[in-house]
This record gives sequence, C-alpha cells and structure tokens, in this order.
Amino acid sequence: MIEKNDILTGKVQSFGSDGEGVVCAEGCVFFVPYALPGEEISFKALKIKGNTGYGKIEKVIVPAKGRVQPKCPVFYTCGGCQLQHADYETQREFKREKVKNALRKIGGVEAEVSPVVACESEYGYRNKLQIPVGVDANGHTALGFYAERSHRLVPVEKCYIHPAWAEDLMAAFREYIAVSGAKGYDERTKKGLLRHLVAREIDGKLLVTVVATARKLPCEVWLTGRLQKLFPGCGVYVNVNTGDTNVIFGDRFYLLCGAARLEGRTGGIAYEAGAETFVQVNPEIREKLYERAMEACFAGGADTVIDAYSGGGLMTAMAAKRCKRAYGVELNKEASACAEALKAKNGLQNMTNICGDAAAEVPVIMDRERALWLKEAAGKAVSSPHGYGEKVALILDPPRAGVARSVLQAILKSGIERFVMISCNPATLARDLGILTGTLREENGVLVKVPAAETGETTGKESGKFFDGELTDGELPDGAGEREITAYYKIESVEPFDMFPQTKHVETLVVLSHKKT
Repeated sequence: MIEKNDILTGKVQSFGSDGEGVVCAEGCVFFVPYALPGEEISFKALKIKGNTGYGKIEKVIVPAKGRVQPKCPVFYTCGGCQLQHADYETQREFKREKVKNALRKIGGVEAEVSPVVACESEYGYRNKLQIPVGVDANGHTALGFYAERSHRLVPVEKCYIHPAWAEDLMAAFREYIAVSGAKGYDERTKKGLLRHLVAREIDGKLLVTVVATARKLPCEVWLTGRLQKLFPGCGVYVNVNTGDTNVIFGDRFYLLCGAARLEGRTGGIAYEAGAETFVQVNPEIREKLYERAMEACFAGGADTVIDAYSGGGLMTAMAAKRCKRAYGVELNKEASACAEALKAKNGLQNMTNICGDAAAEVPVIMDRERALWLKEAAGKAVSSPHGYGEKVALILDPPRAGVARSVLQAILKSGIERFVMISCNPATLARDLGILTGTLREENGVLVKVPAAETGETTGKESGKFFDGELTDGELPDGAGEREITAYYKIESVEPFDMFPQTKHVETLVVLSHKKT
C-alpha cells in the first residue's frame, strides 16, 4: 500500500490537462508536475485519494527527447509558466491533445483537431504585464508571481514571456519602492499599500496602473517623473482596491499623468484601449486568430454577422468591413459603450451595437433578417425555406465560463447555418459543443452523454410553417415568418492557437454548420 512521502518510480504515460505528467504506479494514477511523456522518473507521493495521487518529481532517470533547460531561473517555483521544461513542439502537441481529450471526455465529441498554430515568438510575446506586489518570505516588499496553487510570493527580476520594456518597468518600480518606503500588500495580515503593477503596451506606448489600497501614493511625483522619463508619453493611473479579494482592480481609477488611453490598429480597425479594456495579450497570434475567424465567417457566403459576445466590438467591426450588416451583442454596459466609440472612430454605419442578453437578442435579430430576406426574395424563385439562415454567420467568443445555456438554446432555434466559436477554456468549450452537436443532453438538471446510436439518428427537428416557391412583390405568405428550428450542428474544423507559449493555456477556434436532415 502506498503511503504519503513514499518514493516511487514509473514511466510517464501522457500529459494531464494542466501539463503535468501522468504516471501509473502500484495501481495508482499519479499526476506529477514537470514530468514529460516517455520519461522514466522517481517521484515522491505527496497526496493519495483512492486510486489517484499527486507527486513531486525527485529525479529524471530517462529524459524525454523534448526535455530542455528552462530559461527562467525561478521556473520551478513561480506559478506563471508550466511548460518551459518542454521544447516547443512538445508544448504544441500537448495543447493539441488537451483540446482533443477535453472534447471527447467532457463533451462526448469526436473531432479531428488541427496542429496548433505556432507563435514565432516563444518568449517575450506578451503586450500586458500584470504582476502582484506583496511581501516575500523575509517580510520585504517585492514584485513577483504566486507559486502554483498558493499565495506565496516568488520574487522575480525578469519575466521571460514579457518584452524588455516590462523588465525596465519592474526595475523602475523597485526603485520607487526603495525611495518611497511604500509597503506591499500582505495577503495574511490584509495590510500594506501596493497590490499590483499593471501595464499594457501598444505600438511602443505604455499605460501603467498602480493598484493600491489608498488613492494617495507616497513620492507620487517621483514615480510619475521616473516613468515619463523611461517611457515618454506614458499614462499612469492609480486604481484603488480595498477589498479582501483576488480581483485585481477596484472600481476607482485616477489618472496621474499622460494619456488616458492607448491607440492601435488590428485587422484594419483603429481602436483604443484603457486600463481595463480586454485586448488579447499576444498580438501575433491575435492577428492570425481574428483573420481565420473572418475567413471562416464568410466562407458560406454570409452577408450579415452577429457577434454574440462582442465585448469592445473589435471583431464586430472587422466583420462590418466585410459584410452588409454586423450586429454586436454585449451585456456589459461599459464594453458596449466602447463598441459604440469604436464604430464612430471607424465610420462603420453598418455596425449595430446592442447592449443586452444574447439569448433574447439573437432571436430578434434573426426575425429582422428573415423579414429582410423575404423582402429581398420577392419575385424570385426560392429554393430553400431557410435561405435567410444561410446569409447570417455567428461569432461566439465567450469568457472562460463558456456560453450561457440560454444562449445555446437560442442558437439551436435560430436557423443560423454557420458560426465560429472561439474559446480560451477547452473544458467549457467541450461542454458547449456537446450541447450544440447533440452529444450532451440535460436530464434532471445534469448534462449526460447521449448514446452514439441516438446522435446518429437525431439530427434535428423542425416545426412551424414553411414556404418554398415564388414570391411576388409585396406578398408575404401566411406563416412565412413563424419558422422555429431546433437543429443540431456538426463540427467542420477545430483549430488551436498558441496564444500563450510556455504555459498550459490554449485558444481554440471551432467552425460549425447545421447537420443536414
């Protein structure tokens, strides 16, 4: 019987979902961080529950071909990266398998997963720094990252997945701490002033935010002067966060100097970004991802696009450049207001921003599109009872929690023939795809996998009144606008993108279209 702290040996069979190695030893499955598939290792059993355990690597007896020396000296203690010990091809293969396994195990979805789209910059790719300021083991104020699954601060001089400007900024902020005597926030005592240093870079310009427990910073003029000298024109904010929370920002921002927002361009769209604006942190992969999303959207001949989690409206605007009508639906008022500003900045009269719930708004938009299609089809031969659905493409780019169940149901009834889904979380992506493709169904409030025999037969149900014939000007046949569809989708492609090299995270783009009855 295995006991805690026993030293075991075994061969690593595969990766776990967080990039750890999976080892079978004495009838127990262990998850061991920093172990690679194919390696023979010795490890210490740290925790055992039933036939599952967690271990700490002691020695690599036979290393994998893909094992490399990590660049970062604190890689094994800092929780920021998980994969620096693996070469880039091994990282990409892990992420591909991570997506494939999640689809199969969680969603019951069998799909071919394309090779992960590579990032040319394996290090130094992030355009945003977000680093805690706290107290180290000696009680000194320090900048660093938290060790995995802990609030133990690991001080860092340099983070290798950030560009050189981040190292310069951190050095300047350490100078400020020395000059001002300001104390870092202690998670245990809930005391201290400085909580986070956050910065975003766009086209060589910086926007810096100091998150603190009070509005007034000591030696504030010294800090702004130092940052302005180091990064000419940079904007500097103080954000006040007094909550006992791991949420980074509080509600109040105060601009100390410089520009309040940064300006940039992506996909032919001019945009602005403030301290809280969501912008993908890897510009190279963002461009590749968004371009592929646009290509997939319009592959079916759509002339209208609905962006159902539109955020600040960037992809809605990109779609508007390519189609007759683009609708952005966003529940957050501030984000929807940003989308309106983006529309005005780019002169996109065919872009409509709606602040509301996609579950309610998508059916309304589809009714509008159906009426427009019927009007445009007047006097023409209509070969398909749902041609309007073929003219509309949908974009879904939800938060990590995935798509709301009500939104999924609205999509299943929408008549939309084709859509693109982007996800940063393979687990919630798998759940949502299971619902959309019919491999998962709800029973007594719980999602269960549908037997394969049933999914082969249940391709969808259609109810309502249909029309197939010729329309004359001004004539709308009775019931033509009453169509209600409940039909499942099929997956056309699954494409992972390496937005976050050296980490366990992966972005995935999925293209879906209606199953044909």
